[in-house]
Amino acid sequence: MRAAVLHEIGSDKLDLPDDVSTIDVGPGEVRIKIMASGICHSDVSAMDGTLPTMAPAVVGHEGAGEIVEVGPGVAHLAPGDHVTVSFVPPCGNCPDCHRGEPNLCAVHAVEAFTVPRFRLGESRLFGLSGLGTFADEIVIPAVGAVKVDPDVPFETAALIACGVLTGVGSVLNTAQVKPGSTVLVYGCGGVGISVIQGARIAGATTIVAVDPVEAKHDVARRFGATHATTPDGVEELKQQLTAAQGFDYAFDVVGSPGTIRAGWDHVRRGGSVIVVGAGKADAMVQFSAQELFLHDKKILGSLYGSAHIQRDTAAMLRFWRAGMLDLDGMISKRIGFDDLNAGLDVLRSGSSDVIRQVVSFD
Repeated sequence: MRAAVLHEIGSDKLDLPDDVSTIDVGPGEVRIKIMASGICHSDVSAMDGTLPTMAPAVVGHEGAGEIVEVGPGVAHLAPGDHVTVSFVPPCGNCPDCHRGEPNLCAVHAVEAFTVPRFRLGESRLFGLSGLGTFADEIVIPAVGAVKVDPDVPFETAALIACGVLTGVGSVLNTAQVKPGSTVLVYGCGGVGISVIQGARIAGATTIVAVDPVEAKHDVARRFGATHATTPDGVEELKQQLTAAQGFDYAFDVVGSPGTIRAGWDHVRRGGSVIVVGAGKADAMVQFSAQELFLHDKKILGSLYGSAHIQRDTAAMLRFWRAGMLDLDGMISKRIGFDDLNAGLDVLRSGSSDVIRQVVSFD
């Protein structure tokens, strides 16, 4: 079968062989025919080493498809079921899961670094985040496959798998934004647009989108931002919109020290900064002990939108059906498997007219 292979960390190109195979389906696992996969910035971050991953590996982690085989012990899924996939499948038995924080479950996440999922000749290949959705088929733990109704388009389901759960979840789950709030969002890519939509769903009345690429501002407004500006314009809008007090919430979807610190500087005393973007391990943010104490601001990390994948996937689809969450409009471009490298280059370029690219495998 076809699969997009990263042979070594730091390479900016994926090999596209057609003679890759998956591991056999074991107990508690399922085989999925991938029908659609979104191209996420985390794929690029894994390739360049920003996010930890194993190599060689099949890249891709935002996908949806159809169950074609189930392993022993799998009773809740059957061949023919349509599913979206999760890169943090909850085991259900660890302390994190018992605390109601399944997005922090490390059981299957650790397996992503220890259990190869594919074969290429004599080589064993890992799957990015335990998945590898840039492939015709994948074999994953059954708890990482979330059943969706058959009328949900595969490309719609694929977006929910990562970007939408991460962005909307950071608003509804992590920050728990209150109606009438003022919200600042740094970064207007796919996850940033999902944050903006989440803020709108939560009832925020002021949503300021921040991006240095001015061409992205109209896109942000289309999805719910009430204002849009470059970083240089944030202070002026803070003065106008909050009587200089600062915003209630600032979401950093960039993952850089500069934007995290800017979020801190522009939220009010008692406000919250939510770090959604995946930054580098050595990228340090500096605060004084005094300001942390005096301003009573909160810094919240948001891994995978603090999501419960079964509950929140269903919620995203209800929002979508109700016309409250525009998933179809987030798809800027549909490409084929052979165009994957070009799609990754578009993402690296920061193109203003691309929110999400979806790779079709049908």
